[in-house]
Amino acid sequence: MQTITIENAVTEPLVPVATRLGPVHIGVTDRDAALAIWGEVVGLTTIDQSENELRLGAGGEVLIVLHLDAERPAMSGTAGLYHVAIHVPERRDLAAFLARAIHARVPVSPTDHLVSEAIYLWDHDKVGIEITFETPWRGKLALNEEGGYGIDAEGRPHSGREPIDVHGLLAELGDAAPTEAMPAGTRIGHIHVHVGDIDRAMRFYRDTLGFGGQLLSHEFGMGDVTVGYMPHIIAFNLWHGMDVSQPPAGTAGLRHFTIRLPGADAVDAMGGRLRDAETEFDEIAGGFAAADPWGNRFEVIAE
Repeated sequence: MQTITIENAVTEPLVPVATRLGPVHIGVTDRDAALAIWGEVVGLTTIDQSENELRLGAGGEVLIVLHLDAERPAMSGTAGLYHVAIHVPERRDLAAFLARAIHARVPVSPTDHLVSEAIYLWDHDKVGIEITFETPWRGKLALNEEGGYGIDAEGRPHSGREPIDVHGLLAELGDAAPTEAMPAGTRIGHIHVHVGDIDRAMRFYRDTLGFGGQLLSHEFGMGDVTVGYMPHIIAFNLWHGMDVSQPPAGTAGLRHFTIRLPGADAVDAMGGRLRDAETEFDEIAGGFAAADPWGNRFEVIAE
């Protein structure tokens, strides 16, 4: 098994543990093609729609907002969204999604990350989607002295990229037909973006925004931050190259993601750290809007 060096970037988060992600806004080129993946395969329900926007979610909560404003698919070699991860409450929900994808003949990549089971797919505009079931009790990420990516509960090394036992996963459904929609409790678990410098990204997301540092691997070209428990809440990578910039206007992909903080004091504290770092932001109702150094935009809202 290949060893990936993971540097000790661990810090305690400055943001409250109740911090979570809200709706992710994504530009797409075609309404029907978007709904064929985000609705019929992923299993999100249309909660509201207008001529230019589709608001999709589960259990009545909006998770994904699709903007019908794109003129071309997502582009390689740029900053922006690698994938948005939709976390399901039960393993059976992951199995139901896999059954829907198989029925629709949509290519997927089921991957065992030890602290989660994840199935990857792409929409018609090449926007990355991850459906995740969290399993932190199965092990932990490895630090330098332990080597590798992870250590399972029995102390064995784990690559973090092993295949999921698909037959075992589908057995979770028993004799019942898979559900057609994601259940209440489904949420945006994490966001993963392309950046041009993982050290600078770690300083921004960990030290400026205030998330807890978790993983940093120059060998793998990736880092991530948490709110104090596994898996991550924001991840970033160099896989589109160094010094990337935002794609041209009208390209499908991330418009912005939402960070929900518990209360105005937490929003003010994060805004203060941005000011100290001389990072510009715009005030909006209940919070502010800003971007990381590569133009990946986000909104911070008090709830």
